Amino acid sequence: MSSEQQTRPSHLPATETLTVEFKSDLKRLPDDELAAALVCLANSEGGELWLGVEDDGTPTGLHAAHRNLAGLPGLVAARTSPSLNVTVEALELAGLRVARIAVGRSVSDVATTTGKYLRRRLKPDGTPECVALLPHERSSRASHFGLVDASAQAVAGATLADLDPLERERLRQTVQQYGGDRVLLELDDEALDGALGFTTRNEAGLRVPTLTGLLVIGREAALREKVPTHEFAFQVLAREAVAFNEFRRFPLLKALDWLETNFRPYNPEKEIQVGLFRVPVPKVDMGAFREALANALVHRDYHRLSAVHVRLDDDGLTISNPGGLVEGVTLGNLLTTEPRPRNRALADAMKRIGIVERSGRGVDKIYRGMLRFGRPEPDYSRTDGNSVILRLATVAADEVFLQLVVEHEGRQSGDPLPIDSLIALAVLREHKRLNAEELAQHIQRDTTRARRTLEQLLEAGLVEAHGNTRSRSYTLSVDMYQAKGDKLAYTRQVGFSQVQHPEMALNYVRQHGRIQRNEVMALCHLSESQAKALLQRLKDEGRLVQHGARRWTYYTLGGSERP
Repeated sequence: MSSEQQTRPSHLPATETLTVEFKSDLKRLPDDELAAALVCLANSEGGELWLGVEDDGTPTGLHAAHRNLAGLPGLVAARTSPSLNVTVEALELAGLRVARIAVGRSVSDVATTTGKYLRRRLKPDGTPECVALLPHERSSRASHFGLVDASAQAVAGATLADLDPLERERLRQTVQQYGGDRVLLELDDEALDGALGFTTRNEAGLRVPTLTGLLVIGREAALREKVPTHEFAFQVLAREAVAFNEFRRFPLLKALDWLETNFRPYNPEKEIQVGLFRVPVPKVDMGAFREALANALVHRDYHRLSAVHVRLDDDGLTISNPGGLVEGVTLGNLLTTEPRPRNRALADAMKRIGIVERSGRGVDKIYRGMLRFGRPEPDYSRTDGNSVILRLATVAADEVFLQLVVEHEGRQSGDPLPIDSLIALAVLREHKRLNAEELAQHIQRDTTRARRTLEQLLEAGLVEAHGNTRSRSYTLSVDMYQAKGDKLAYTRQVGFSQVQHPEMALNYVRQHGRIQRNEVMALCHLSESQAKALLQRLKDEGRLVQHGARRWTYYTLGGSERP
């Protein structure tokens, strides 16, 4: 450990970051520079400025002009617009007095009174810097906070001639195909454009296209010229070789059709028999694919010059779009938060057309399309402030699990399992045992809701409960394990908590009617001689009865164990 690390005060950050700034005050930091540094933080993630600390993190103390910190908040407020509210704390570091100035993240854009709009970013080497907050970035930031809906604004230079009659006809066909708002089919072109927010009035009172209008029914040439940020790519990689790689700028309805048409040849489908019905089992559920694709195109940030990417490789399907999650939406509340569309007018239009989930719960549809087939849940873990990245694994479906889900839904008059129940069953498939507190984290709800979900699955016969109410845990039911041909796993899970081997063997017989030596070996992790000795002991005690001989030998409950 270096001497610098040994002497650095523990509460002083180790280095500058996106939310930490060090400022030397040896030569008295100018007031305008102090205000600019705080504006930079406020227009990013907020943070703290350490005044009297060098760039390398060495405390050197405050200038005499800044020893009285009482007036510092007023100085910052007077030199920023709108006025920033900061908190100032005096600290002694290595015998020197420094100031820690904390500022929160501002919803509205903040400037210095000299007119500087600044934001903080990380350079390629990981160190922070302040750069100008450009006009398009201010618009993007306002959309992120839900202050401005760019999709409802008129597009500069666009005219009604930029709207394509063929795309308007495609829209009407889409409404019929996907069960959209059929009222739209009764409207003429002008009324339709008004109802879906495709046009607005300019200062002269003339109808002009909005961003929503151009994106949905605009001509491709107009989109290239007037909305250069709109672009999407479909890529297929097989063993790192490029099998398909094309970029397009089609209007959205045509884009969705084109992407689905080109994706289908790479999405093979088989069928399984469930009762009297044939159930399709695709590589990727098409409902989840459409919803994820529509979400990426509708909720992307159209201020950013970057494409929506749809990439299929050997491990899965990845769909990414520029612009991170909007304010208020996090990976921790993705399943439960109220819809907060970045492009509200565009999202509303696509809902009425029938393209995206009208309830605004499209994420549930994506989860259902994965979990129902026994596949891993959708993976959003690579999402950051610049992009939303969704990964859908293309592992083989668990056909037995799908069959059990379909059969249960059939007994429930065809009503689908709630998404919380599907998540619970998926977690149990992976972790074998679960309690309400653990499930609450997976479904992003409180423990009461999680316990209610588990109890509903218990009533449906899909899980079994173990223990009292306070420490109750749950496993998949014996029927689930028997359907999967894994009776050993069921008994091992039910009897795993410090149970004696004799009791584990007896539990197995109670649940399945009989047991053989090889089953005892697998269940209790015993050698052949140990399993033979255990069965002989239970037989001598009258707890098991032997039937057959040699390789056909099996055991059932003896008289002392029968109810």
